[in-house]
Amino acid sequence: MLVLFDVDKTLFLTSDPLMGQATTDAIETVWGHRLPSNAIRRVDHPGQTAMRITRELLRFEGLDDAEIDAGLARWCDEASARYLELLSRADTSDWRAPEGAAKALAQIEHRALLTGNPEPVARARMEKLGLEEFFPRGQGAFGCESEERAELIDLARARAGNWPRDRTVAVGDTPADIAGAHAAGIHVIGFGSDLEGADAVINRMEELPRVLERLSAEP
Repeated sequence: MLVLFDVDKTLFLTSDPLMGQATTDAIETVWGHRLPSNAIRRVDHPGQTAMRITRELLRFEGLDDAEIDAGLARWCDEASARYLELLSRADTSDWRAPEGAAKALAQIEHRALLTGNPEPVARARMEKLGLEEFFPRGQGAFGCESEERAELIDLARARAGNWPRDRTVAVGDTPADIAGAHAAGIHVIGFGSDLEGADAVINRMEELPRVLERLSAEP
């Protein structure tokens, strides 16, 4: 099985205000609109990609999609750079991954990140959590590559050598993770909550290898 991992609230459990600040700082740099750092609360964002969140924020500001599209690629670069700058000065001593995450990841042969985070943000978080070794570059898919999770799943499968849909599973914590997996025609495991529509739900990461074994045995 190819296992595609969400980041926020799946592998990375700690609330991180840095991305909100990086998002709004980059919006001001690219489009000239100054938003409060907590503006991200204006949109229903759990499970959405970074570009989709930014689009919704800018629509609230009155920009049309053509104006937004013209700046999104630059926004991705600016937001990622700003995040890394903020992170370099931040106290991350309270950051944590789920208990048993490293042990579970070590038991999975084919794994990648599938996240709404821009790639530099996701990889910086994995590095801080000591999980970066499990996610080789050139694999997975990230939130500045598409606004749609289903498209990110297709991209991750392509990067894994056109991995079959019926041998691919996403692990995530939001209804958007479930919906994206269904739209892409793959299995999905809910983490940490009883998510309707998931093929299985786990509350501890050490449960994951056993659940994957069961899913892989199904016809």
